Amino acid sequence: MSGVGVLGAGAWGTALAQSLASDGRDVLLWAREERLVRDLNATQRNTLYLPSAKLATTIAATSDLAAMAYLDVLLVVTPAQHMADVLRAMPARPRDLVLCSKGIDAASGQLLNDLARSIAPASEIAVLSGPTFAHEVAAGLPTAVTLACGGGESQWERLAPVIARPALRPYYSHDVAGAEIGGAVKNVLAIACGVVEGLQLGQNARAALIARGYAEMLRFGEAFGAEAETLAGLCGLGDLVLTCTSTASRNFSLGKALGEGGDPQALMADRRTVAEGAFTAPVLTRLAGERGIDMPIAEAVRAILDGASAADIVARLLARPLRSEQGA
Repeated sequence: MSGVGVLGAGAWGTALAQSLASDGRDVLLWAREERLVRDLNATQRNTLYLPSAKLATTIAATSDLAAMAYLDVLLVVTPAQHMADVLRAMPARPRDLVLCSKGIDAASGQLLNDLARSIAPASEIAVLSGPTFAHEVAAGLPTAVTLACGGGESQWERLAPVIARPALRPYYSHDVAGAEIGGAVKNVLAIACGVVEGLQLGQNARAALIARGYAEMLRFGEAFGAEAETLAGLCGLGDLVLTCTSTASRNFSLGKALGEGGDPQALMADRRTVAEGAFTAPVLTRLAGERGIDMPIAEAVRAILDGASAADIVARLLARPLRSEQGA
């Protein structure tokens, strides 16, 4: 069966479904929660995750994974830590899987594209990533993204017409690892920038943190096969700037609350939406440690999430030995 589906009806999945349906295309949107499916189909609104958007009438919701199984293109927008379970429940067959979540699988330590390839070897894997606030995409505001295709230009030629819209402009890349690493690392750095905001450390500190955090992203990316050019683009630096400067970012908002003295466990338990950076920080720093990659900002975020005082951790960062900016 030809067609396009979206796995995951959070804010980002719903926004992507809305974008895909903006030219009248039929889109099937999968959600785990039966109540959400009923509301989506009855009202064409996602009142839980994206209440601002009135959805296209060509979007239909389902909680039945079997209904998604024979679509040719699936955008996978489940939380990163649940992606593997959802893909394992899908019958194996050739299809395009476009991974749209940002994170590293905590259980295996794998990038999501590597994990997806091991679970669904018959599929061709692509990664869609970039500076994308869901409410803006759903409203049809201009957005540009990286579409990294593991299947190369032939996959790009299949997927670009499916995903591109007048207000959603994809740019081709072959660097799947780079597209993923940019999205995963920037979530952790956005928490750090939120902490700076919560501690009221000023704009100078945030700009410095973005620059030094970008250096950490490059070091980690290089060690895992990413290209620096990719990380300098939409899915790396572009996404980093967006999510490190706005409370519309879930990760930035979490960091701000931590900087204001919030308890990490209470803050995480109280959130309906997932701040993926909180799950990525421990596995990111573990992988970095195993390869000897210096990531002091990511380590600081992990320590704060573990309950350390944000003010104390910042003081330790500022007391690090002076060194050259290049290569440090």
